[in-house]
Amino acid sequence: MLGYATRRLLALIPTLLAASLLVFLFVHLIPGDPAAVLLGDTATPEEVEALTREMGLNAPLYLQYLYWLGNVLQGDLGTSIFFGAPVLSVIADGAETSILLAVMTMVWIVILGVPIGVVSATRHGTWVDQVASGGAMLFASVPTFWLGLYLILIFSVSLGWLPSSGYPSISDDGGLANLRYLLLPSFTLAAPNAALIIRLVRASMLDVQREDHVRTARAKGLAPWKVATKHVFRNALIAVAAAFGFTFAALVSEAVVTETVFSLPGIGRLVVQSILRRDYPVIQGVILIIVVLYMVINLLVDLAYAWLDPRVSLK
Repeated sequence: MLGYATRRLLALIPTLLAASLLVFLFVHLIPGDPAAVLLGDTATPEEVEALTREMGLNAPLYLQYLYWLGNVLQGDLGTSIFFGAPVLSVIADGAETSILLAVMTMVWIVILGVPIGVVSATRHGTWVDQVASGGAMLFASVPTFWLGLYLILIFSVSLGWLPSSGYPSISDDGGLANLRYLLLPSFTLAAPNAALIIRLVRASMLDVQREDHVRTARAKGLAPWKVATKHVFRNALIAVAAAFGFTFAALVSEAVVTETVFSLPGIGRLVVQSILRRDYPVIQGVILIIVVLYMVINLLVDLAYAWLDPRVSLK
């Protein structure tokens, strides 16, 4: 497994180079001039041209890419055009919110998705299965912005139990108590994703239940709960592992709607604002980090396959 992980890490190098080129080109194809956006509508053409030269955006595109890539290889993602601060520090400001939101959402998904999926599979064909499957389809179809607004209306406006927007850092006054600001957003994100996990766990367990080794375990007289947990659930997790990995990556990078509804200073909202401001360095930095995140999670998922099922060969 160590040799496989090493080979995969080395294989990431050309992939990252190709990804960096695509990210750079796509970002620079966004219509608009960063200098004009930064200076506003009252700026003269001469002022816009002078700022463009100052930011180095008048150089040929390939030279801008090579300069940016050289800095990236040294751990420098550049300086934000809008904030005037290092891109890494700008991303770090929103990373805490997005990562904590993703972690809390995954906790909801595991708590809700896995047990309900297991119960639905073990009670296949009963009213319990029908209710679980119907509820999963319902929550998978509900738009997150609609669910978020109704959660705010119920738990913030009507009951006053939880805050409706914003997120003060856990390093500020309040400490871990500030995590209550993320309870409603995390449940909003978890609802549709937990619904998908419910259906995936259910389908995977039903597939495994039809295999020969499960029938053999039942024929030996093993208790139903032992068959379900030891022989069915463990093997069903192989298919679910990939879903968990990529769900976490998606939660970090794609929670734009939820972060907007709850006014959270996260990565998704930062990307949208940076696109509107034509803040090329921030957009490039965020997308590149997300690409790396997906690659690392893909590697971890492959390693999880071998851990869950020793029959899987890693070559």
